Amino acid sequence: MTQLLDLILNYFINRSTNASAESFNAKIKAFRAQFRGVKNVEFFLYRLTTIFA
Repeated sequence: MTQLLDLILNYFINRSTNASAESFNAKIKAFRAQFRGVKNVEFFLYRLTTIFA
């Protein structure tokens, strides 16, 4: 409960949200869906860093 309260207060104190993290997560999910699964994890992480970094 304390963590939830800290997150809510963090928004009002710093005006920061996790919207950028949620957006990045959506981009990763769309990227994975485009290739219908990942067989080579190392290459997948390489592509993520080159495209979204």
